[in-house]
Amino acid sequence: MDDHTRKMNLYGQFARVGKALSNPARLELLDLLAQGERSVEELAEAARMKVSNTSAQLRALAQAGLVDSRRDGVRIFYRLADERVEEFVGRVQEFAAARLAEVERAARDYLGDVDALHPVAHDELARRLRDGRVLVLDVRPEAEYAAGHIPGAVNVPHDLLAARLSDLPADTEIVAYCRGRYCVFAPDAVRLLRDHGFTAHMLDGGLPDWRRSGLPITTEAEA
Repeated sequence: MDDHTRKMNLYGQFARVGKALSNPARLELLDLLAQGERSVEELAEAARMKVSNTSAQLRALAQAGLVDSRRDGVRIFYRLADERVEEFVGRVQEFAAARLAEVERAARDYLGDVDALHPVAHDELARRLRDGRVLVLDVRPEAEYAAGHIPGAVNVPHDLLAARLSDLPADTEIVAYCRGRYCVFAPDAVRLLRDHGFTAHMLDGGLPDWRRSGLPITTEAEA
């Protein structure tokens, strides 16, 4: 084996990570796993994929060192390999958004005009929480909230929000968050709240962005 062949072998190993990220379904699975450990069946339901396809995509991510798994009886659970995976995927999204105009157009088509919802920065929300001047609303599914959430946040899953508006204080500012910068749950929740007379904004980014900023996360067991 000559030097150039050895070099290509090295670069081939680097390319394994890029290949693993080249599938949109795998990127969605990584976003879901950034919320916490999930079984294959739970991931399949959340991603609207067949269990067999979900398992195949997760195996590809595992072969690239991006996720780990454990078996509990007949069920297999997956999680991100470590916190660096979450950060890396976030950087990939940021890089793509900065380089490709199509990302902004696709994001606007999916999320609507997010800027009009006046996203609240992480440090600003942390300050308002300390002052007790805001209700933080986690609109992710209950299992994701239980796995980790902003301390003091109230969980009302996005698909139940319309039926539970009367449970929310009408005279308190609400800041909603969900899975991340490209999650539609929080923008839709804020629009619904505003349509019903609430003062509502969304967090700039979701729970993974909050965590990467070094801000605290708590679990249901700790709350």
